[in-house]
Amino acid sequence: MTLRFLPTATAIGALLAAFPASAQDRSGDQASAPDRSGDQYHAGKDDEIVVTSVVRRSEQDVLSGVDVLKAGELTAAVRPSIGETLQHTPGTSATSFGPNASRPVLRGLQGERVRLLTNGIGSIDVSNTSVDHAVVVNPLLAERVEVLRGPQALLYGAAAVGGVVNVIDGRVPNAVPDEPVHLAALGSYGSAANERSVAGSVDAPLGSGFVGHVDGSWLKTDDLRIGGYALSPELRAEAAASANLPPDPADPIDFAANAALRGILPNTASETWSAGAGFAYIDEGGSLGVAYSRYDSLYGVPVRLATRPGQEQEAPRISLVQDRIDARAELRPGGSVIERATFRVGFADYTHSELAEDGAVGTTFLNQGIEARLELAQAQRGGWTGASGAQYVRRDFDVIGDEAFLPRNTTSQVGLFTVQTVKLGAIELEAGGRYEHVRITATPQTDQPQFFAGQRSFDSLSGSIGAAYRLGADWRLGVNLARTERAPAAEELFANGPHNATQTFEVGDPALGTERATSVEALLRGGGGGWSVELSGFYTRFGGYIFDERTGAEIEGLPEFRIRQGAADYWGFEAQGEATLAQFGDWTLGADALADYVHATIDGYGPAPRIPPLRVLGGLGVKSAKFDLRAEVEHVTAQDRTAPNETATPAFTLVNAELAFRPWGEERPLSLIVSANNIFDVEARRHASFLKDYAPLAGRDIRVSARLEF
Repeated sequence: MTLRFLPTATAIGALLAAFPASAQDRSGDQASAPDRSGDQYHAGKDDEIVVTSVVRRSEQDVLSGVDVLKAGELTAAVRPSIGETLQHTPGTSATSFGPNASRPVLRGLQGERVRLLTNGIGSIDVSNTSVDHAVVVNPLLAERVEVLRGPQALLYGAAAVGGVVNVIDGRVPNAVPDEPVHLAALGSYGSAANERSVAGSVDAPLGSGFVGHVDGSWLKTDDLRIGGYALSPELRAEAAASANLPPDPADPIDFAANAALRGILPNTASETWSAGAGFAYIDEGGSLGVAYSRYDSLYGVPVRLATRPGQEQEAPRISLVQDRIDARAELRPGGSVIERATFRVGFADYTHSELAEDGAVGTTFLNQGIEARLELAQAQRGGWTGASGAQYVRRDFDVIGDEAFLPRNTTSQVGLFTVQTVKLGAIELEAGGRYEHVRITATPQTDQPQFFAGQRSFDSLSGSIGAAYRLGADWRLGVNLARTERAPAAEELFANGPHNATQTFEVGDPALGTERATSVEALLRGGGGGWSVELSGFYTRFGGYIFDERTGAEIEGLPEFRIRQGAADYWGFEAQGEATLAQFGDWTLGADALADYVHATIDGYGPAPRIPPLRVLGGLGVKSAKFDLRAEVEHVTAQDRTAPNETATPAFTLVNAELAFRPWGEERPLSLIVSANNIFDVEARRHASFLKDYAPLAGRDIRVSARLEF
């Protein structure tokens, strides 16, 4: 494919002019867009480039843990939420607050410590505020998903201690297709929730370097079918005991029915649609593009079934709408100092309302945000290369209604960053740094005396150094050391009120200080003829670690969760590998496996809450030009290292199988996949889930998916 880019140096200036200060700067965090200098639409060497890395490099050369899901893997892996889509990625779990609201958990860290990006810009939603809030990132339209763990992630925000997830959908075109029209489409059906979904995108050259893009998706599900009971054994026993008490006419909850409920997770149906359009001018010297998108979703939050008298039992739904504008400008001056200058900006207006069973609006969340990022990639000089840049984020946030547990607040963030690498024969050295200034202002309404009113400011300095040694043509040994500082979020500082969707009373601490983390990571990556392996181990020592403590007290009938700070230790490992076992004519027999583990302790408190236990997964499959057949077994051990007032989670084992068919062979313009997940209908609960004792994972799920691209 031949690409043409804009030669004029006015591209960035024009883009800046399109987004004046009056847009009220707001929001998230970012990464680079894909470098489509190869072939944007078909498999090629650029598939190996990790575009989320500020200095773009192949997966083999990234000095920390990285995983990339491309179109083939996504066809089988895609689920309604990004958390469930990444469930088989090493080092990754999910919050699993029902099937619709599931955020990734990386190395046991979640919420503020994991950055979620769309084409390199933050999701600009409120999914970090509470686990029942869905992420406005659409896996159905993804061309690829990149997961970056370890020190490299800090260049996208000091908060990204756990890592970065970047969903790339090409909504802002940055390549001219060879074809008159380029079409990509995905359709799927899943039996566990009667899930029906379709998604598609069209790119078309409009002449003279202009490219147009349109996309859309639709998803509808019924209540999720589960394998076993909704309540955990301990809560079933409590509900059964409550059923034997004398009935209370003022409290008509059927505790016996709650204890017996199985096979279905009530109030989890959903309907979501999205639409977007993009337009770009592309020439040999750069590109300039803009896109608009709308995301609209109505989904149910799993009922937190009452197990004793006095508990509330609600079935809330959330109606969510986001309107978003993204723009990107890139210049390639071809000079000896700057190879590429890239500017990205995203603005979003987000609203969601929490609805009672009768449809009445209880609480409304309002969020407007803007994020802008400038990157200057240096031209390579000998073995030295790097990139530097600046980032601006602003978020204006408000909660209105009876359950307003946060005051109106504004967060603004300015960051400066750099990463530099140098190759000295078989050794590669890397150093990165980030300075960040954060200002958070709370301005509660006059009738909200319970909230803190005022401003907090934080200055943080983070840095990392790393080295990799080439042991051979295909082997790398890497070590990274990082020191990061994270400002607390508004939710951690200012929360003070009930949140019935999660059945919690949340209490923040306006006096919180900066959270500090010192991390070391070692990585071994390589392989030989027909096999490959990647092993990584990490240790992080936190100072001023921010966590929510379930105190055991109740306020307004809800369990109290209070924000605290203390020292903490996180350590763990990830391992993955694959091997070709035999060749039978056109068929290849292969095996793959992964394992991950996190151990986390807070000084003077005990185990950190919601830490995933050891997981191991092994698969065996055969492949040919047209067919793939694979079976896998995933075992998750019991988690009995529990925080105070936290329940243990039993072990579970899932068995899955998959058949893929490509009628036209390896070029794969069409692929069909039939999969059976949780074949034995096991009752499985994720320890990382806030709702694990009330909402298990999906039961047996037969899925049919088709992806077409030409």
